[in-house]
Amino acid sequence: MSFSVADRQYMARAIQLARQGLYTTSPNPRVGCVLVKNGQIVGEGFHLRAGEGHAEVNALAVAAGQAQGATAYVTLEPCSHYGRTPPCAEALTNAGVSRVVAAMVDPNPQVAGRGMTMLAEAGIETASGLLETEARALNPGFIKRMEQGLPYLTLKAASSLDGRTAMQSGESQWITGPQARCQVQRLRARSCAVVTGVESILHDDSALTVREAELALDNAAEIVKRQPLRVVLDSQLRTPLTAKILTQPGRTLIVYCADPAARADELAQAGAELVQLPALAGRVDLPALLRYLADQQQCNEVLVETGATLAGAFIEQQLLDRLELFMAMKLLGSDARPLFDLPLTRMAQQVPMTLLDSRQVGQDLWLSFQPDYQETA
Repeated sequence: MSFSVADRQYMARAIQLARQGLYTTSPNPRVGCVLVKNGQIVGEGFHLRAGEGHAEVNALAVAAGQAQGATAYVTLEPCSHYGRTPPCAEALTNAGVSRVVAAMVDPNPQVAGRGMTMLAEAGIETASGLLETEARALNPGFIKRMEQGLPYLTLKAASSLDGRTAMQSGESQWITGPQARCQVQRLRARSCAVVTGVESILHDDSALTVREAELALDNAAEIVKRQPLRVVLDSQLRTPLTAKILTQPGRTLIVYCADPAARADELAQAGAELVQLPALAGRVDLPALLRYLADQQQCNEVLVETGATLAGAFIEQQLLDRLELFMAMKLLGSDARPLFDLPLTRMAQQVPMTLLDSRQVGQDLWLSFQPDYQETA
């Protein structure tokens, strides 16, 4: 189906609106909606938070009765099932819209075309596929969870120009500057979970929180109300009972694979949630972890902030979707710690990376990569 220039403009506006829910909609997708009648926008809205109104409902509320005969531009197919809120396809039908254009079909098996079918059966003209690439970019985690049962996994790393993350002593604060650290805070804020290894807790006493002052966003106070789930991979339950991560706002989940012991009860009393997952070579099985986070914790986007060993394991097992690398314009020397523990011995084992984006943040360089695992021998 062909779309007009006006169709594209209105859908672009809907995508712009959807981005306003970037940090708050988890575990729901980010969605925007624009209602147009006689060439004029009569209502627009976006989904802010799970359990609250969806984009279509919010746009209809703004339209205040003017939706009769309007066209609805929605970044994701209107839902057709009863969840925390009634179906949006039903709300659009009751409002009397005459046409619905969706950027993409909902990958959720509970919807998956049923919303568009419900609208068409009500006599409403439907179309989909307008600016679909841009719409899919709004929700990489939700789409992957619905289609593959796995979260979208991003690894954040900071290094010097020579690929070092800390001095041999472990001293690492600060490699990058405040502008880069602000972007890391935003990566955390958009994530459903932040994963680290117990070594980071033992050496750095990491908190892994989203901090209002460092976000540098107008709605930072609202954003920090939803802290991502903090996940510590701790095979043998070595997390100290005094660790900061146990007392921060939000939830901390400790994942282990050792035999159950009194140590688990002590950590639970200190504020942690615990789950035992299968072991692989004496460590937590990483594919099992990701399946658990997607299925049991409804995690769409997961951020990994950890040391070289665990970071290398995610890469080696081809689990990574994206690498966000913040590179400081300095040298730490050959004795400093490497970025990844990835013991490759042959050129054929190399992991090709596609550069997706690059920009300067303060005095540092921010590089975004996608691993090309299919090229790995």
